[in-house]
Amino acid sequence: MDNFKKKFVEEAVDLIDGLEKSLLELEENPEDEAIVQKVFRVMHTLKGNSGMFGFDMIDSFTHEMETVYDMIRNHKLAVTRDILDLTLSSVDHLKILLDEDNYSDPDVQANHRNLLDRVAAIIHSDEITPQNTTVQNTESVGSNSDEVSGCSYYILFEPNGNIFSNGTNPLFLLDELHTLGEAKVYAHLNRVPPLKNIDESLCYTYWEAILFTESSVNDINDVFIFVEDDSNIEIQKIADGNILANEQFISEIDNLSSIQKDIGFSSVQRIAQSVSKATPKEKTLVKTKDRVIAKDTTISSIRVAADKLDMLMNLVSELVTTQARLSLFAEESAVPGLVPIAENVQKLSRQLRDIAFSIVLIPIENMLTRFQRLVRDLSSELGKDVIFATEGAETELDKTIIESLADPLMHILRNSLDHGIEEAHVREKAGKPKQGKITLKAFYSGANVMIQISDDGAGIDPEIITQKAISKGIITADRKLTKREILDLVFLPGFSTAKMVTDVSGRGVGMDVVKRKIADIRGEVEIDSEKGAGTTITIKLPLTLSIIDGLLVKVDDTHFIIPLSVVDKIFAVEHEKIQKTYNNVVVLDGQQVPFFHVRREFGHQENTEKFEQVIVVNFEEKSVGLVVDTVIGEYQAVLKPLGKHYKNQDMISGATILGDGTVALVMDTNKIIKLFANHEDFKIEDKELTKANK
Repeated sequence: MDNFKKKFVEEAVDLIDGLEKSLLELEENPEDEAIVQKVFRVMHTLKGNSGMFGFDMIDSFTHEMETVYDMIRNHKLAVTRDILDLTLSSVDHLKILLDEDNYSDPDVQANHRNLLDRVAAIIHSDEITPQNTTVQNTESVGSNSDEVSGCSYYILFEPNGNIFSNGTNPLFLLDELHTLGEAKVYAHLNRVPPLKNIDESLCYTYWEAILFTESSVNDINDVFIFVEDDSNIEIQKIADGNILANEQFISEIDNLSSIQKDIGFSSVQRIAQSVSKATPKEKTLVKTKDRVIAKDTTISSIRVAADKLDMLMNLVSELVTTQARLSLFAEESAVPGLVPIAENVQKLSRQLRDIAFSIVLIPIENMLTRFQRLVRDLSSELGKDVIFATEGAETELDKTIIESLADPLMHILRNSLDHGIEEAHVREKAGKPKQGKITLKAFYSGANVMIQISDDGAGIDPEIITQKAISKGIITADRKLTKREILDLVFLPGFSTAKMVTDVSGRGVGMDVVKRKIADIRGEVEIDSEKGAGTTITIKLPLTLSIIDGLLVKVDDTHFIIPLSVVDKIFAVEHEKIQKTYNNVVVLDGQQVPFFHVRREFGHQENTEKFEQVIVVNFEEKSVGLVVDTVIGEYQAVLKPLGKHYKNQDMISGATILGDGTVALVMDTNKIIKLFANHEDFKIEDKELTKANK
């Protein structure tokens, strides 16, 4: 049973996340009945499943919330801000109730009672005007005028043979049918095979029912809403009023059931007409589903535990490492036919790697709901009118990166709401719309993913940052900084321009933590801001943390990996030419390219070889050269952490094991270039500014 409970909790988490997303959509489109139906279905599912697995507090709570949304979809209540606030609070409460240990918590119990009281107040309120009351006065087929006095329906419930496989018990559905009114059910066993041929995992029975109810056709439909794709279901009106009260009708239906396999709607309708001597309204076929044969059904997706995906990626990583050893052994040995085998294994391992990557990549939209909820709740708390827009939500990232990215993005959004977006009267005075806007945009850039969070708020005043940095002794008053260097000061520990500490932000322990957490997943963060126009924070992230395509190089006796995504070109340049350059600038392809001599920067002795390799890499939309001794070739690098003793350095982002067992260090070229530039104390010029003419 514990395994079943665990599965229920996993599915409930998905349902509640989907519920939260639907509620935010409903707030934007309160008249959308499809969204209301979606919310109701989630409540209905949670109610049924939670009761089955002993989550009684969820069962009772969702039953009450289901009533609220049943009233909304039947136009007895309108979608209001109060109802949405209550439902979103209920979502938070349901998440807590998924842990049974919380049931005994006095605070949880008090909140549970408080929410139930609020739900009851809405259900029994006389102050809320029914929504779309004109609908109730229409005289179309199936109007509410028929439903008030009640109607009789014929129902065929013909489940697929494999309906048990998804945990459905058809008898529970028939029991629920009885709760809608008075019902008479006929079970048909004519398809049950001889005992020796019975498969206990299959359902052979189907049912016909006559139901009198004052509920709507939609209510009858909802009984079968989660099995409609796995069953043949027909719901057809027989007559107004309670046909089951007619003893002659019951007698004739019972006799018909005893002499033939099926009763059928036509027979039921004929008998009803003959006994009541009244012509019923034209029959309306509400829902029919063609039977779905089990062998024709395909499963498009399955649920896989996260630890299994982690294990898969680890195994793929080990395979890539082993493949590198095999390739090296094939090159060094004289075994006939071994090289083609090694090349084929390399090809297969690369394909397997790409497939494994695609499995662990998940779209950014999976974490957008929590951001929408944050903006909604926090803007209300701050008294600001703010909308949250997204672009590129389908962009995918490694699930590990997604998990590590949530907290930094939450902090950035909090800062935008608290410090960025102005109050309505300030915005109007500045000629802006009263409603502020925060936009999260994601897109691919080469082998990286870019995430930008922009607001149209007050922006950052460079003068205020400069004065703050001077007062804190971070910079001297006579030091001249570029705009970008000034904005980067925001990322220093303890640096904050907030005038007061709030519950939202302004404690001076924010943006440095954001930068550190993003750096932990090999990402970079930059700020661009215009005073009075807004701020944009850009985060650059790798697609994955596990395996990268790299360029294997050698400096002295040490191997390095340079990520292939940043490599532009490679040039062989004479050592003497490198030595005689002025200000570390070399002419390559007719352009002046600044470079750094890696051997010299790392403290090795000068190279005596005639030629050296200049690897031109992309750095902040510019080109910079890194001089190394030898370029060995492309290499699939399985990234391994360096360990706690090396966590305080930024130049090396990890290490990988080569085919011969030696270790190669993975360069973070952006960090290396920034560090070397500080040591050399010179600026990197834009590659387009100058052209060689000497």
